[in-house]
Amino acid sequence: MQLLVVGAGEMGRWLADTLASRVDEVAFADRDAAAAETAAREQTGVESRAVALETGASFDVVGLAVPIPAVGAAVRSHAPNATGALVDVTGAMEPALEAMDRHAVSEYASFHPLFAPPRAPGRVAYVPGDPGGTVGRVRSAVADAGNELFETTAEEHDSAMESVQAKAHAAVLAYALAAEPVDERFHTPVSGSLAELVATVTEGDAGVYADVQETFAGSGAVADAAESVADAVGDEATFRELFESARDQVDGLEPRAVAGSDERDAGVHGDGGDA
Repeated sequence: MQLLVVGAGEMGRWLADTLASRVDEVAFADRDAAAAETAAREQTGVESRAVALETGASFDVVGLAVPIPAVGAAVRSHAPNATGALVDVTGAMEPALEAMDRHAVSEYASFHPLFAPPRAPGRVAYVPGDPGGTVGRVRSAVADAGNELFETTAEEHDSAMESVQAKAHAAVLAYALAAEPVDERFHTPVSGSLAELVATVTEGDAGVYADVQETFAGSGAVADAAESVADAVGDEATFRELFESARDQVDGLEPRAVAGSDERDAGVHGDGGDA
């Protein structure tokens, strides 16, 4: 089975590594030709090469690992290259699946690894789209790599991303901007955990995080919530109401403990790819 990975960044390389045991050859394409060449040269376990982004060659599987705003154009450009299955790992499922429904000439599906590639394996959200035997082989390879695969819908996934990505990132960045540097001896369990989250978020690419904020609403809600807390200062009854409302949210906010899920950012990555 031949695989074309469009987007030679971290997530594209993760996809190639994950599927390597099921393919005979991996080709990388990227708007940055040098990135594709590097990814092909450093790929292990399977024969690999770089191809032009505009390649007309056919592949059994085409995997799209491009920035969220580029997914529609990437689907239009590369759907004809896929003879078996077209899949994406971009992180926004509704626009990806809508584009694949219009343009795919093969099976298609959307996968979203809910972790940064260096922290693999972890949970992977999956929407089947128009599945068949080739999508099934991709899905099996993802599971066999140690990931916990779960099926969802595009609407459910993208709604969840508003909280686990857009709102979470906005809250962490807001804390970083509002907090003053302190001697680490003063950190409490709460502030220490927040500082670690700031480090996790800010080690990523700002453009990718900007794409998340633009794609999934949430930062405005975080700002409104912070303003509500600020307005309640000096009004114990109102503050208590807010505190109790936050406490009521615990069951919905606290993640289940699963193997390999600690300290994983929800699939934010800085891949290149079709623009």
